[in-house]
Amino acid sequence: LPAMETSALKQQELPAAAKIRNLPWVEKYRPQTLNDLISHQDILSTIQKFISEDRLPHLLLYGPPGTGKTSTILACAKQLYKDKEFGSMVLELNASDDRGIDIVRGPILSFASTRTIFKKGFKLVILDEADAMTQDAQNALRRVIEKFTENTRFCLICNYLSKIIPALQSRCTRFRFGPLTPELMVPRLEHVVEEEKVDISEDGMKALVTLSSGDMRRALNILQSTNMAFGKVTEETVYTCTGHPLKSDIANILDWMLNQDFTTAYRNITELKTLKGLALHDILTEIHLFVHRVDFPSSVRIHLLTKMADIEYRLSVGTNEKIQLSSLIAAFQVTRDLIVAEA
Repeated sequence: LPAMETSALKQQELPAAAKIRNLPWVEKYRPQTLNDLISHQDILSTIQKFISEDRLPHLLLYGPPGTGKTSTILACAKQLYKDKEFGSMVLELNASDDRGIDIVRGPILSFASTRTIFKKGFKLVILDEADAMTQDAQNALRRVIEKFTENTRFCLICNYLSKIIPALQSRCTRFRFGPLTPELMVPRLEHVVEEEKVDISEDGMKALVTLSSGDMRRALNILQSTNMAFGKVTEETVYTCTGHPLKSDIANILDWMLNQDFTTAYRNITELKTLKGLALHDILTEIHLFVHRVDFPSSVRIHLLTKMADIEYRLSVGTNEKIQLSSLIAAFQVTRDLIVAEA
């Protein structure tokens, strides 16, 4: 009997371990407490102080994605409430939930207005991606926030502050979560690399940080997908996995545009684009960085940047890539002739 029992127990334990193993790394390594969070120490210390003094105001956290807004407030909630009272004390709604005016007047209102019996303290309503809420719903919310401040605290999370009506902004304490700096991201990425035993090179780590541009979630997703696809994380595999043009490709493209005749340049770039599946928009963004580094005469650089800005705008409207590519090459050829003329 004991043998059978232990095997049954083992079977019960398995799913939990398997669950953790199957989780995407973004969720697996999501910070669980306020101390686990790596960035914005000033904001965290302020919130920590609010909690310890039991004077938490309504919060409005905003900033680009992947900077730790949701993680921060969930860590706060975990610190404020025990596991068993979490469900009754915290209401979390995000953009995938229905949050029209009826929901604000119905479930949110009834959750906020009911008092907690036997427990002191306040309830917490977390409205994630609040910038997706309609104007009407936001207007209905302002009264709810004011009326039930006594026993409920609201926390709004959004990417764009301008999409939140001023009336709500003035009722909340605002915190901006900026993009993470490489100094903060690298240690956390190294921790994940160590835990998951990823084979990563130094230039691979640099490429991760460059491509994610301060978005921790994006960095982890790229790391996981590159690791799964190639088993080795180097600059080349990271760029290939995300479909981003390699630095060497951009150098070649620039070389062709400035040193070859139009037809050759056009043919070579089209071939490279087809071979590597590159988008002209990505090529344009990378070339833009190069243009700033290359030592062009200022009048020439101004001309080139204006042309590139026009092409980028046209691409965003949804024009033909082939025609825009011709336009880009033409701009560089004109630049070359200008440089020759000035020399």
